[in-house]
Amino acid sequence: MNPGVLKPMIAGIPVEYLLILACIVFSIGVAGVLFRRSAVVIFMCIELMLNSVNLVFVVFSKSLQQVQGEVAVFFVMAIAAAEAAIGLALVVAIHRKKKTSFVDEMNLMKW
Repeated sequence: MNPGVLKPMIAGIPVEYLLILACIVFSIGVAGVLFRRSAVVIFMCIELMLNSVNLVFVVFSKSLQQVQGEVAVFFVMAIAAAEAAIGLALVVAIHRKKKTSFVDEMNLMKW
């Protein structure tokens, strides 16, 4: 490593560490969506993936000293809130009809 090159840091934490953390959180979210059956857990895992994307936006925004990434975070948070509200309402409505929250047994949209 070249000693004359400065590594970008945010609050004393190297950017690479924060990106690795975002990658781990996103991978946990993807694994939860792929391997879980409960609709509520799947929605929580989607929220994990959205939060990891928010972390990447903030990390690059702070390291490049730009505001656009932080502005994008507000839009992602608004989409996540809408997704959570509508998704949870759908899960509650389907649970009342089918008495289950497992996605394998929710076949209301089939003919």
